[in-house]
Amino acid sequence: MKKTWDPMRLDVRAFARDGASLSGHSGWDQMPRLRQEQESPVDDPSGTAVSWNLIGQVKDLRGGAHQTWLRVQAESNLRLICQRCLQPMTQGLSVDRPFRFVSSEQAAMAEDDQAEEDLLVASQAFDALTLIEDELILALPIVPRHPECQPPA
Repeated sequence: MKKTWDPMRLDVRAFARDGASLSGHSGWDQMPRLRQEQESPVDDPSGTAVSWNLIGQVKDLRGGAHQTWLRVQAESNLRLICQRCLQPMTQGLSVDRPFRFVSSEQAAMAEDDQAEEDLLVASQAFDALTLIEDELILALPIVPRHPECQPPA
């Protein structure tokens, strides 16, 4: 029997231990902060906003220690205003990032300076959709603009 995973209440350790993966599409109603970044309100709030994949993995270290990892992949298209020509544009966003999970905030703070990867605290009810939304917001351009356009006269 195949296990059913809920991306809004993900048991990260079990997900990684099973080497599980999960794919889906989320509507604008599940990505309200990302929706607010758009130039105009989306006509269909439940329409597809984001396509995403989650991939869990456990990496074994010397001495028998294990690391819990989650790879987050997501894509979206947002309507923004070009800051050069002041016309609407579509901005594609793409994220592909690994995260390592630790047992507590104290462990994350202790390891943060030496770790090259991003550290998060593992839980049995981790909201992966919020993480996806956060990462897409961070991927937004500081100054959206067309590759080529003319400023208004």
